[in-house]
Amino acid sequence: MLSLSVERVSLRLTETVRSSRGEIDAVDTCMVTVTHAGIVAYGEGTPIEYDGVTADDVARAIEADGSALLGPDLTDPQAALERVDAWDAPAGARMALDGALHDWIGKVGRRPTWQILAAPRRIGPTVYTIGIASPAEAATAVRNAPQVGAFKVKVGGPDDIDVLDAIRQVTPLPIRIDANEAWDLSTARALTPRLRALGVHLVEQPFPRSRIDDYVRYRELPDRLPIVLDEGCTDVASVHAARKHSDGIVVKLCKAGGVRAARRVMAAARQAGLTVLLSCMCESELAISQAALLAPLADHIDLDGHLYLRDQPFRGLGLEGGWIVLGDGPGLGVAPAASQKRSRQ
Repeated sequence: MLSLSVERVSLRLTETVRSSRGEIDAVDTCMVTVTHAGIVAYGEGTPIEYDGVTADDVARAIEADGSALLGPDLTDPQAALERVDAWDAPAGARMALDGALHDWIGKVGRRPTWQILAAPRRIGPTVYTIGIASPAEAATAVRNAPQVGAFKVKVGGPDDIDVLDAIRQVTPLPIRIDANEAWDLSTARALTPRLRALGVHLVEQPFPRSRIDDYVRYRELPDRLPIVLDEGCTDVASVHAARKHSDGIVVKLCKAGGVRAARRVMAAARQAGLTVLLSCMCESELAISQAALLAPLADHIDLDGHLYLRDQPFRGLGLEGGWIVLGDGPGLGVAPAASQKRSRQ
């Protein structure tokens, strides 16, 4: 008989991260465990708290409907994936069950899931995100960062240009910026020439998602930065709208509702001629391994959420030369850190 459990987990960050939305030093998520026929599969589901969804909301949905959606024995995991995909629940709940099913598919087949889905084992190069900080703090953060292929810098503070200048002085790597809806059109117009001079190559969600006119008018500037939408694009329908006022979209499993749903969003974006950034929230290696299955459909890899965690609940990913290396074990290739510790004792 199949069993399903869900656990609310608080992921502590190595340091406080600041954005235009505020400060965070921990994030809440949900981990599910599916057990059947001697196989244990795991999935992670992240709530979108800026949309008012909490880890409790995600957990309650899984506890209420998860077992019925998965079925009694998972003899047909593809059918279970279809039921989860059609489920009217928070996207984080769908993400968690979808992740566990993808872990199950690999473990039943005794192969890495990325191999079954013909995804690469090495994906990247990935970014490392620098929160809003003073110029000196930002430069120090870049110097101390893991070896990555680019930096994403949170903007929306009073010293944006000085911070970016300080970062540029200590790294030649590509820089992209994320305003999290903090700018208005006049700010973007004033800063764009200086951002261009510093080699910034794109901006995420510069304006509030409701200010469509600002996006349209900014795109009329002759030397603007490319725009990609994060908060303003969540599903296939919003991709069709995004093509009129942006150059690309940010895809996250926690917005789309898992691998299956995110794949549809990415395919729609490619068909619309939009750039695709595959990204994440602050999440564990479990969630990152779920998202990594979609790497072949992405133009840029922004999977760095696990790099900020003080305690890793799951282990199995590597980082080599700025590229994420997926685990080679069956399933998603990660395992609970506690079980790995016990196996070494």
